[in-house]
Amino acid sequence: MNRIFGIITLFVLTFGLSVAKAQSLADIQFEKMDHNFGRIKEEGGPAIFNFKFTNTGKVPLILQGVEASCGCTMPEWSQEPILPGKTGMIKVSFDPDHRPGAFAKSITINANVPKTTRVLTISGEVIEKNLGILDHYPVDFGNIRLSSSDLSFVRIKDNEIKTDTVKLYNPGTSPVSVNFKIIPPHISITTIPAIIPPKSTGYFLITFDATRKPVYGFVTNRIYLSFNDEDNFKNAITISGTIEEDFSRLNTTDLENAPRIEFSSRVFDFKEIPEGKTVENTFIIMNKGKKDLVIRSVTASCGCTTGKLSSNTIPPEGTTELKVSFDSHEKVGMQNKIITIISNDPQHSTTLLRVIGTVKK
Repeated sequence: MNRIFGIITLFVLTFGLSVAKAQSLADIQFEKMDHNFGRIKEEGGPAIFNFKFTNTGKVPLILQGVEASCGCTMPEWSQEPILPGKTGMIKVSFDPDHRPGAFAKSITINANVPKTTRVLTISGEVIEKNLGILDHYPVDFGNIRLSSSDLSFVRIKDNEIKTDTVKLYNPGTSPVSVNFKIIPPHISITTIPAIIPPKSTGYFLITFDATRKPVYGFVTNRIYLSFNDEDNFKNAITISGTIEEDFSRLNTTDLENAPRIEFSSRVFDFKEIPEGKTVENTFIIMNKGKKDLVIRSVTASCGCTTGKLSSNTIPPEGTTELKVSFDSHEKVGMQNKIITIISNDPQHSTTLLRVIGTVKK
């Protein structure tokens, strides 16, 4: 009997703690979470939709990050905390230029809500405009034209090798060969065909080998081009990707014994400061898991913001300090800087911290 009573008591306490924790969070309710633009013209300019939401929780709602699945989709969102019962808006614009056909894009939202991730979607169909050959290759490098000068591999696992292409066109009257400069070990690039005949197309075959880049987080490289054995490498293409740890190999026991990252807070609000002042804050990072927590990388969205860790490795039930500094020189107006933390917590491998406030001139 005592055992049954003990189990019931434990259940009630656990349930009560869960309710109390949920009540200490904001919550977000959207009027709608998906929008179909229908048929839009490729030359018609960006299509825009406002996702309206309400904070249905008990504390201010803070949008810690809004990330689109494609560079063609640009989100803008309410920067100020949204008080309980108040409304906000996430403005999403989709650029249809050079993107004919059906599309479906996602916008991932991180906020201080019970379910940490919410996903909005936009969709539709882009009606293709009448194009000439040069329209398909808008990047003009003189000897050749490219479909794009940027290639993003988006997310790539640390044990993964990905391959993609950039299309090219020779608009001239003579054959063109391409030479490359400053190629890092984790990237290989080949021109196919090796010599592009006049008025002909080809492509760069580009491979990103994450196993040869022992870092985590966002990686970007510029590879410089010259043509026909010239020594003038004035043109460049950018290759980027975010390297993430592959947790798919972990079983249930591994996940139960994994490290678990928590923070004393995720927002540093410096309120209002005069331009030129530098402000600092210390975030406490805690490991609530059963194995060592390793902070893989700390990166800021702006050179004006820096973060320095006391230690990269945190034992179970241990803590470390992340000292963040924001330099407001030439940063007048509302500020919203993002610090990205990548760790070996399989449930929260990427965490976003925010530095917000207003700089007065």
